[in-house]
Amino acid sequence: MKVYLAGYNVDTTVLEELQKSGGKRQDVTPEVLSAAYARISRDSRPINEIRESSRCEVERSRKSNSTIIFKMGHHSVAEHAVFNLDILGVSRYVMEELEKFRLCSYTEKSQRYITLDKDFVTPDEIKGTGFEKMFVDMIARQNQTYFELFEKLKNHIFKKHPELSANPKQHGLLEGWAKEDARYIIALATESQVGQTINARNAELLLRRFASHPLAEVKKLGHAIYEQISEIAPSIVIFHTENERDLKTYPELKKLAAEILNDVLPNKDSSVVRDVQLLEYTNCADETIAASLLHTSSGLSYEKCFSGVKSLSKEKQEEIFKTAWRHMQFYDSMPREFEYANLTFNIVLSSACFGQLKRHRMATITAQPYDPNLGVTIPESIKEINMQDKFQQIVEKTNQVYDAINKEIPLAAPYVLTNAHRKRVLIKVNARELYHISRLREDAHAQWDIQNISRAMTKEAKEVMPLTFALAGGKDCYNEIYQKIYGYLPKIIESALPGKRKIKAEN
Repeated sequence: MKVYLAGYNVDTTVLEELQKSGGKRQDVTPEVLSAAYARISRDSRPINEIRESSRCEVERSRKSNSTIIFKMGHHSVAEHAVFNLDILGVSRYVMEELEKFRLCSYTEKSQRYITLDKDFVTPDEIKGTGFEKMFVDMIARQNQTYFELFEKLKNHIFKKHPELSANPKQHGLLEGWAKEDARYIIALATESQVGQTINARNAELLLRRFASHPLAEVKKLGHAIYEQISEIAPSIVIFHTENERDLKTYPELKKLAAEILNDVLPNKDSSVVRDVQLLEYTNCADETIAASLLHTSSGLSYEKCFSGVKSLSKEKQEEIFKTAWRHMQFYDSMPREFEYANLTFNIVLSSACFGQLKRHRMATITAQPYDPNLGVTIPESIKEINMQDKFQQIVEKTNQVYDAINKEIPLAAPYVLTNAHRKRVLIKVNARELYHISRLREDAHAQWDIQNISRAMTKEAKEVMPLTFALAGGKDCYNEIYQKIYGYLPKIIESALPGKRKIKAEN
C-alpha cells in the first residue's frame, strides 16, 4: 500500500511569493488534479505518475477536462478542484443566497460574538431613487438602537449573573449574550464576511444561479467570484452564465401559484401561526429503523426483518435501539440506518434563527420571503430591561419603510427588515440529521432562539417516533439521558478526551 499527499490548501500569498522566487509556473492550478483523476479509469499508470504527466502538460490537461467533464458528462471530475474564497462586504440578506449551496463549507462573521459597526449595503436598486434617504435613515436608527440596547443589556446581564461577572475571564461571555440579543434590531442590509470552501462543480452551479438572479448584489457577487477563479481554472468552470431554468422557473411558478391559489383559497390566510409544526413523517418509523438495523446485521431480506420486528414486543424493539446506542458518546452520530425515517416541519422563525438553521445542510430547506405580517421575535432580555416598546417602535417604523419600498422596488425592500423579522421555512430531515440538530442546538451553550426551535422539533418527533428519539437531546444532557435508558453512565473512552492522541483499544 502507498499513499501520496496529492495537494492541500495553500494561501495564495504563499503561492505568489514562491512564484516570485522560483519563476511563474503554469501548473499552479487545481485543474491538473482534476485532469489526473479523470484519467484514472482509462490509464493503467499509477496515479502519482498520471499527476506528474498532468503537471507537465497543463494545456493538454485543460483539454482533457473539457472533453471528460463537458462532452462525456463526467461532471464529478470537477469536484476534485477546490477553491477557498474570502468574501467580504456582503449583506446578511445576500449571505442567505450564498449559503443555499449545500455541498460547500462556510465560516461566517458572527453577529453574536463581534460588536457590530455601522457598515451596511445600500442595494443598487435603491441608490439614486427617492427611497435612498429613507432607507439610509432607517438603517441609522436601527444601528443607534442596537448600541443603546447593547449597553443596557450588558449592564443587565452583568448584574443578573454576579458569579460570572466576578470573574474577568467570563466578561467576554456575558458581553456576547448582550450582543446576540441586541442584534435582533439590526437590518439584513448589515455587512458580513465569510470564508467559503467550494469545489469547481458547485462553483459553476453557483455562478449560473447568481448570473440569473434578479438582485444586483447577487449578480455582482457572482461576477466577483468568477473573476477570481476563471483564470486559474478555465477548463472546469465553463457553464457560468445566466440560463432559462434559473431565470424563469420560479417567477413562472409564482405567477401560476397566484392564479391557482386565488381561485381556491380565501384572500387572507387566517390560520394560526405556529412556530413549529410537524407536517409529515415516516409511518412505522421505529419499526423501519429497527428493521434496517437488523437488515444490515443479518442475511435476511428487509421485508423479513420488518415483519419480524413488527411481531416483537416493545421491550424487544427497544433492545435493538439500546444495542445500537450502547457504545456511543455524545459526539457520535447515529447509525446511518436512522436516515430511513423522515420528518417534514413547517417552521416560522426569525432571521437570526434562520441564520443558524440553514447551516444544517444535510436537510432539504426551502423558504418563503420575509413577511412582516408574521410579526417579530423579541428576546426576553429586551423585555427584562423594559425596552420592548422602543424595540417595537423601531420595528413598526421599519415596516413602514419596507411597505413604501415594497410598492415600487419589491426586490430591495427586504434589506431594511431586521434580524427579528420572520419567515416561513419548510424543512425535511431524516432522523439522523435531527439528532445532530438536537445535540448541537438544544445544548445549553446554543443560542436561545435556535434552542427553542430545535427543542420543539425534537418534542414533535418523540411523539411520533418514541423509540427512535429516546436518546435525543442537547449534548450537555447526554449523560443524563443515557443513564435514564441504561441505568448507568456511558463509559468514557480515554483516547477521546482532549490531549489524548493515541487510540487505545478496549478490553
